[in-house]
Amino acid sequence: MEINSEMMVSKFKRICVFCGSSQGKKSSYQDAAIELGKELVSRNIDLVYGGGSIGLMGLVSQAVHDGGRHVIGVIPKTLMPKELTGETVGEVKAVADMHQRKAEMAKHSDAFIALPGGYGTLEELLEVITWAQLGIHEKPVGLLNVDGYYNSLLSFIDKAVEEGFVSPSARHIIVSAPTAKVLVRKLEEYVPCHEGAALKLNWEMERQLEFTDYDIAR
Repeated sequence: MEINSEMMVSKFKRICVFCGSSQGKKSSYQDAAIELGKELVSRNIDLVYGGGSIGLMGLVSQAVHDGGRHVIGVIPKTLMPKELTGETVGEVKAVADMHQRKAEMAKHSDAFIALPGGYGTLEELLEVITWAQLGIHEKPVGLLNVDGYYNSLLSFIDKAVEEGFVSPSARHIIVSAPTAKVLVRKLEEYVPCHEGAALKLNWEMERQLEFTDYDIAR
C-alpha cells in the first residue's frame, strides 16, 4: 500500500534519464540503473531516454518496460546501428541529429536524471543545467551520484562558484543523491531558484520561429 501512495503523489509524468551506452566497470553502476528504473515504476513515472539498447541505457529502459511503464527512446538516425544492437523496448523516435535529440527528450520530460556516463552524458546534463540557469525551463535536474562518481564534477562546480563563474543560486539547480529513491524524492521537492525566468518567453518564441523557418526551407 505504501508504493501505491507514492504513485498517487508523484508530480512527474515522465523523467528523462541521461546515461552511457557502456555499463561501466563497476556492478554498482549497473545495479543503480536497474534500481532507478524500478523506482520510476514504483512512482508510476514513464521514461524518456537516449534510445539505446546497450549499456546503462538498455538496463534502465528494460527495467521500466518490465515494470509496465511506457518508454520513449530518442535516437539520431546515424547512431541507430551503433546503439541499437539488441532488441529495443517501448517507443523509438528517430531524429535527425544530437541537437534535435536533446530538444525532443526535454519536450517530453518533467525532470532530468543523469546516471554515470561519459562525454555524451555530461554534455546532455550540462546543457539542461544551462537551460535551467537561463530560465528556459524550470524542470529539476538530478545527479544519481553512485559511489561518488560525480564528486569531482560537483567539486569543480563549487570551485566555479567560489571563483565567481557560477552564482550560488545557480549551484542549487543541481540536485544529487546516492540512491534513486532519495534522488527522486528530492526532485519532487525541488523549487526553482534560477535568475533567468524572464528569458523563457523569448526563447519559446525564437524556437517557434526557428522550426517554422526549418519547415519552410525543407
